[in-house]
Amino acid sequence: MIAIIRIAGMVNRNGDIEETLFRLKLRRKYACTLINETKENLGMIKKVRSFVAYGKIDKETLLELVKKRGQPVEKSKKIDAEKVVEHLIKNKNFENTGIKPFFRLHPARGGISSKQHFPKGVLGDHGDKINDLIRRML
Repeated sequence: MIAIIRIAGMVNRNGDIEETLFRLKLRRKYACTLINETKENLGMIKKVRSFVAYGKIDKETLLELVKKRGQPVEKSKKIDAEKVVEHLIKNKNFENTGIKPFFRLHPARGGISSKQHFPKGVLGDHGDKINDLIRRML
């Protein structure tokens, strides 16, 4: 699975870029979502790579992300993080998990360079280093 974090804000963005970010469920700054590696999704990532940080998420970071930042669809219900992570890894979608398909994160501890691409800044493809960035934002 690929984790995508929106870094850039909404002011003065192209309409196509905003539409693509909305389709990826990245509607505000520091929102994170998980998607599969399909041809269509990779095309959308390529289109918005100057506004987001993305990379492959590992199981430990995913578990920590669901525990700390997962929001239940129904507020009265509790989240079983282990079950949700197993379902996400097996089925690769958020249906029947009971959590919202996005995570709201904090700005990164230690700061980020939000105008430069990786490795100098935070934008673009991080590969496996996205796990470090997500942990700094929890």
